[in-house]
Amino acid sequence: MKGRLWLCGVAVIGSVIFSNVTVPMVSAAPRTLAPVTFVQEWPVADGFWIPWILGKDKGFYADEGIDLNIVTPPTVADTMKYLGTGRADVAFTTVMDIVFAKEQGAPVVSIARYGKNNNWGIITPQGKKYTVAELKGKTIGAYNDAWTQAQLVMMLQHAGLSLNDVNIVIASDDTVPLLLQKRVDAITGLTNAEGTGMVTAGNMQTEFIPAIDNGVPNAPVLMLAGNQKWLEQNPQLAKAFMRATLKSIAYAVDHPDEAVNAFTKTYSKAYDEAFIRQQWHDTTPLLSPVNSAALAQNIESWNALLTAVQAQKIVKETLPAEQYFTNKYLPE
Repeated sequence: MKGRLWLCGVAVIGSVIFSNVTVPMVSAAPRTLAPVTFVQEWPVADGFWIPWILGKDKGFYADEGIDLNIVTPPTVADTMKYLGTGRADVAFTTVMDIVFAKEQGAPVVSIARYGKNNNWGIITPQGKKYTVAELKGKTIGAYNDAWTQAQLVMMLQHAGLSLNDVNIVIASDDTVPLLLQKRVDAITGLTNAEGTGMVTAGNMQTEFIPAIDNGVPNAPVLMLAGNQKWLEQNPQLAKAFMRATLKSIAYAVDHPDEAVNAFTKTYSKAYDEAFIRQQWHDTTPLLSPVNSAALAQNIESWNALLTAVQAQKIVKETLPAEQYFTNKYLPE
């Protein structure tokens, strides 16, 4: 700056005279950010959202030229409606929501996985560790969605059992209270959702029977998806979104306290902070090490999923696996 001010002097032939000239400073025009609407998978905020809440707070999305608008859907069924109709550009959703949406012809596609493995399974209290075969005659708390039912059927079939060999209690919104109140012997769920709830709500450690060790395909449950028309029209913006998201995940994994604090500042009334802190603690191993490979999808896991979906008659027919996902927007 000092050198530049020297150039503002007034030159006179034969000598250089510097007068007391006030040089006006011209401010750079504010950068215009491109709006990106990001709809979530659930009508209530949860700890899975921590990376983009933190990333928006830290300015990671703004650094990529993005004005990120995080939208909470009215119901769980509205996420794909928002994305498919273009009311949202990108979405945090589940693998089965993508499968169902594609069956209806919705222009959506998965652009990244959130977690490297399918961490769904059967949860029991610590000290009551069962094999799937030993669940015969037991009572299991479960949800009534198609993918929960299909995964449970596959686990039972893998052990030579069927749904008729167990007693099912359907939970309207949460299986955890059923197990805490000892109304069931086991529950279905995710390690970083129902498993987290058992620790924080009931101060109870658990045993876990992984679905992927018992006949269920290893397709991660949670995904990031995009509206295909928006992606085609805004490929560089989509790549910028994924760069910011990867940076946000990495920072949140490396700075868990700051990550949780950013979430609770925004959604202090959504959940108990102890649950969110434990949930993020339970989620980070599924995301680590954080790099583009951790977000990349592969055709093998999609083929295994679609084969299982077809076998269980969850949808009438499936498309070729490559029509459900793409890795081309991931950071290189």
